[in-house]
Formats: sequence, C-alpha cells, structure tokens
Amino acid sequence: MNQSSIRQHQDSVTVNASAETLFDLVSDVTRTGEWSPVCKACWWDDEADAGQPGAWFTGRNELPHRMWETRSQVVAADRGREFAWVVGGKYVRWGFTLSPAAAGTVLTESWEFLPEGIAMFREKYGADADAQIADRTQQALDGIPETLAAIKRIAESITDHDDVRS
Repeated sequence: MNQSSIRQHQDSVTVNASAETLFDLVSDVTRTGEWSPVCKACWWDDEADAGQPGAWFTGRNELPHRMWETRSQVVAADRGREFAWVVGGKYVRWGFTLSPAAAGTVLTESWEFLPEGIAMFREKYGADADAQIADRTQQALDGIPETLAAIKRIAESITDHDDVRS
C-alpha cells in the first residue's frame, strides 16, 4: 500500500508512568509544543471549557516552508483512558489512548484523515490534492513516533521526580 492511500495510522510506546499521569500530560494541549515536531503551540479558545469534550483549542503549526493555525474540537476526554480531538471539527482525528502494561502504561497515538478532510483537500488543492494529502500523511507517519518518544521522556522524568519526593 503506498502512502497516499493510507488514511489512518497508529503507534504505541510503553511508558513507566500511570495512565492518569499520562492523560494529564497529553490532555494539557498547552504543552503540545514540548513534544510535537509540527505543532509548536496550542491554547484553549475558552479556558472555562479546557479539556472537556466539545471544547475548542487553536494550534500553531510550523514547518521550514510554512506556518499555519488550526482549530480543533475535543471529542474524547476520559481520564486515564483516552484524549482525542478533530481538526476543524471534521477533517482529521488525532488521539491518545492509554492501557495498562506490566510496567506502566501503553500510550497509543492515532491519526485518521477523515472523509470530509479528503474532500476539503480536493476542493482546496484541485489537481495538487493527492500530493498535499500525501505530504500531510507523511508528516503524521514521521511525527507519531517522534511525539511518543518525547512524551515518554517527559512523563518518565515527571514520574522520577514524584518518586524522589515520596
């Protein structure tokens, strides 16, 4: 299967931290810039709704050749289990799921280019849509393992500090 036909992907890492610690980390979108290779900053559109299903946040993405902002809506916020959002409310679904492991928690990041996202790219980019879709797909495929490694490093350093204090 070539990359342009891939519409979803996920990868996992085992982290020596509790599911609650990991959830608290990944659901704090204001920290996204600490681990994402593309999204350099996020902020809640309305602090009162922060982290709840239905809440909206804005993210600033940066690549060497361009910078852009997106708005996303939280679609799942189940502490210790799942945190997910959809870019533009209908275009691309990103999420983290957490499950117990022998030593810590398995953190899985998933990405899915939704049908309305594909349609929007076809309308926006015309003949160049397939190339644009393939580019975004490759960014997700490359970025997920990098993101998971960074979250693991951050979460385990938090856990190490917690262990020192106890």
